[in-house]
Amino acid sequence: MSTTTSTSEPVALRLLDREFHIACAPEERPGLIAAAQFLDGKMREVKSNAKVPGFDRVAVLAAVSIAHDLLVLRKEHDSQEQVLTDGLASLRRKLDGMLDASVK
Repeated sequence: MSTTTSTSEPVALRLLDREFHIACAPEERPGLIAAAQFLDGKMREVKSNAKVPGFDRVAVLAAVSIAHDLLVLRKEHDSQEQVLTDGLASLRRKLDGMLDASVK
């Protein structure tokens, strides 16, 4: 989220039926609204399972859940990236071998 205030506009976001006004650049507005909707959904999910459904507790649990999901996805991405890198290196070695063989 941008901290530039000269072109910032307030946007109203709703989380668990509470309204928050946050300033953001116009081009960031759709992403911020989508993020708030995602967070609201996660908070509602957490609230339905929470024994003590206070707003602050629900917000923290939702944040931890989202952070956990992000870290899992990053790990999967890194793993897939390594598999692709290894596969490309293998293909390059094979191609180099075939090119060397055809030149001889």
